[in-house]
Amino acid sequence: MLRKNIVSLLLVLVISSLILAACSGSSATPAPSQSESNQGEPTQASEPEPVSITTAVAEEFAIVAPNVRVSVGLSGTGGGFKVFCVGETDISDASRPIKDSEIEVCQSNGIEYVEFLVALDGLTVMVNPENDWLTEISAEQLAAMLGASSTITKWSDLDPSYPEEEILFFIPDPDSGTRDYMTEVVEGVSGDEDLRQDENTTFSSDDNVLLDGIANEKYAFGFFGYAYYINNKDSVKAVSVVNGDGNAVLPSDETVKNGTYFVRFFFGPDGGPAIMSDVGYSMPPTGTYEANLELLAGSIQ
Repeated sequence: MLRKNIVSLLLVLVISSLILAACSGSSATPAPSQSESNQGEPTQASEPEPVSITTAVAEEFAIVAPNVRVSVGLSGTGGGFKVFCVGETDISDASRPIKDSEIEVCQSNGIEYVEFLVALDGLTVMVNPENDWLTEISAEQLAAMLGASSTITKWSDLDPSYPEEEILFFIPDPDSGTRDYMTEVVEGVSGDEDLRQDENTTFSSDDNVLLDGIANEKYAFGFFGYAYYINNKDSVKAVSVVNGDGNAVLPSDETVKNGTYFVRFFFGPDGGPAIMSDVGYSMPPTGTYEANLELLAGSIQ
């Protein structure tokens, strides 16, 4: 029986979404209902709520299979894996690969799984639209601002020409896979193994909370996925990240790409490909879904 779905693999400006399916052998048949743990999605106050890939696919699936109920829940990546690895969900979206510690929990509970690439997203650094001083940022500056040992509390601490105003940080909480990738970026530069935790920082696994904070505070700074940004680009402003070649790069569809039963439907033409552009994600490289279907077929033999 199929069990899970992961959304994974993001680097400074690139996230690979993966779908992880747990399985138990060739005699398994699709259940009349399946459950899923999915990443939190932001909700705009003045515009329609952005829809996750799996939520959108589930809606399309309901049209072709009205007697099958696919229940989609919301949580951070870590929270999703907690219920996935004890067998409480069938599919788990994630914005990072499954950790060794989580694999051990799955193994101890007899949960086998298959991981699939679903879509690409971009880790996007964001400021308030009124911010006219920060036009680009380097990995070194990101580490200086976000690392656990950071002493930066005001914009002027980052650059004397910036406003002498407190920075209000809005960043994902420890259950977030998106946070894990930013932590890797910071650790690679400064050695800090975690992100800042102080009175200037607001944590949440709900991207809507982060979005609202950045959108409503002139001196805010934060990050979340490109798919959320593209659905809310009138509310926040993306900041170019300076790459290894010294070029400032904004997240875009182009830069993001550079980097059984319901599951079969997900990878079919009426599933993920049909709604990908509507939810702000980018299709993975050509042939990925075909390879996923081959992997799926092999996993249930």
